[in-house]
Amino acid sequence: MNATAQGHQPTRPEEFVEPGWARFLFASTTAAWIWLVIRLYMVTVYLPAGWGKITSGKWLFGDGAPIQGLVGGAIASEDTPGWYVWFLQNVVQPYSGLFATLVALGEFALGLALLVGILAGVCGFAVVFLNGNFVLAGALGSNPLLIILGALLALAWRNAGWIGLDRWLLPLTQRRPRPVPASPAAPSTTT
Repeated sequence: MNATAQGHQPTRPEEFVEPGWARFLFASTTAAWIWLVIRLYMVTVYLPAGWGKITSGKWLFGDGAPIQGLVGGAIASEDTPGWYVWFLQNVVQPYSGLFATLVALGEFALGLALLVGILAGVCGFAVVFLNGNFVLAGALGSNPLLIILGALLALAWRNAGWIGLDRWLLPLTQRRPRPVPASPAAPSTTT
């Protein structure tokens, strides 16, 4: 017998109350210190990687040679999903210069944004996307750990950048409730 048959309505998503542990991890200013440590670890990964690619002179606006080895290896591998092989052959290879530039600038931008704590939740999603592509292409290394940390950072979007610029940016993005107009006063029935 379901909840509605017993006379109880299921809790609507907007009525759900988070458990205390989730509220602590993903919404408290105290846990923001945990997210700061995770952000700083990720900064040590992305900022030097992006800067190294930018200053090498090979990644930005070139022929895409720096990513050709990874892409070619992923295409040749039997472990790469067919749809991803199609994507690599038809989208990445023809525009490998653009993709190399995006990787270099993206890694540097992620490192910088995580350092100053701006849009930390969006950065977490970008980390998952970037490292998910590396894993699909066959590069494991620290990528699975970064995917997990990025997913957690995305979940903690409310407080992950609290020790940073998100403290001031996120309140500006909130939709303010419209004031409810006062109803006209009812006529008095006393004489």
